[in-house]
Amino acid sequence: MRAHPALNPFADLEGKVALVTGAFGGLGRHFALTLARAGCRVALAGRRVGEGEALLAALREEGAEGCVVSLDVRDPASVASAFAAAASALGTVNIVVNSAGIAVTRPAIEVAEDEWQSVIDTNLSGAWRVAQHAAQRMRDGGKGGSIVNIASILGLRVAQQVPAYTAAKAGLIHLTRSLALEWARYGIRVNALAPGYFETDINRSFFETDSGQALVKRIPQRRLGQPEQLDGALLLLASNASDYITGAVLPVDGGHMVSTL
Repeated sequence: MRAHPALNPFADLEGKVALVTGAFGGLGRHFALTLARAGCRVALAGRRVGEGEALLAALREEGAEGCVVSLDVRDPASVASAFAAAASALGTVNIVVNSAGIAVTRPAIEVAEDEWQSVIDTNLSGAWRVAQHAAQRMRDGGKGGSIVNIASILGLRVAQQVPAYTAAKAGLIHLTRSLALEWARYGIRVNALAPGYFETDINRSFFETDSGQALVKRIPQRRLGQPEQLDGALLLLASNASDYITGAVLPVDGGHMVSTL
């Protein structure tokens, strides 16, 4: 009996153009690397362009193709300019990963007006600006595309002292569903990836404390996620392997969402 080659469900990513916001650090950086290693040409978008150039050099050493574009998601003109620059350098953007985000940790009763507005404008309104501009280009190009919004399990359940962050992520989840409904007719899929607690350079020291370890014990799998454990979910939502999936919210959290209240 003739053996068949193993199916690669993500093979269609080869040569596609992805734009990743917040690509110069944290999970955004990891998402950009993952897509590049899957064969995408990646537009690295963010404000710290110097860090982006260093990441681009690392990608090129691995044989990947990409570019760096300056992007401030709070500025509509910057969003339009970033997409124009990405298209000029790499071609039509087929995939967008909305991962730019910030957080302010403070008791809700003490959060200042400018802190609230900054988080909402970046995490929710910024994602909206990027998604809308991407969709306009995808619609006009006639080939559709995939938008992956990076939400959080804190948009589905809450934690203390991050009121603006939880509100923004909850809004992003419902925005994802709304856009998926409207844009399906254009062949544009909009889904959300909702990570749980993942170990990064920013939070590693906290999770080494007693408070951090107590939080880890509340995760059913009793461990933090590692960035590479998001790869499968990201590639699924970005690729044609999820061609009939839109408006979905995919938690990747070690079972945290189903833990006992």
